[in-house]
Amino acid sequence: MDTTLINILCLVLLFVGILGTFLPVLPGLLLSICGLLIYKFGTDADLPMIYVWVFGILTIASVVLSYVIPAKTNRKYGGTRWGSIGSVVGTIVGLFLPIPLGFLVGMFAGVFIGELLHDSKDITKAWKSTKGAFVGFIYGTGFSFVVGVAMFLVVILNILSIL
Repeated sequence: MDTTLINILCLVLLFVGILGTFLPVLPGLLLSICGLLIYKFGTDADLPMIYVWVFGILTIASVVLSYVIPAKTNRKYGGTRWGSIGSVVGTIVGLFLPIPLGFLVGMFAGVFIGELLHDSKDITKAWKSTKGAFVGFIYGTGFSFVVGVAMFLVVILNILSIL
């Protein structure tokens, strides 16, 4: 296959991966890392392997953190273990809901319901905990977005022989 076509395919995968960091219908960084790997091993690119390793580790970290960060920030905002468990359970259940952004709705509902199961009289605390989960979601999404943009820039700079 022509190197130019492979480069275009890689850049498309990297770009769509960046979009996927905040659009839940796309696998985000998994597409980006595929683009990076195709670029590294599908062309005669002299991209150092350290980039592949670093971005591979960051991609794995991002996947893990997307579940952990909302649960942790929920606690920082006054949530309990119930809210943290609700966050994880809600996210997983939300993945199977036939609604747009189901995982996000599931996560927030899970935190809120979890907190209400813990203390049904303190709705304010449940809302604060849900706010914490939202802040955590923003942190996780921001981290993934930065990693995706960094991958894209590394490949662009390598194609232009700047890196």
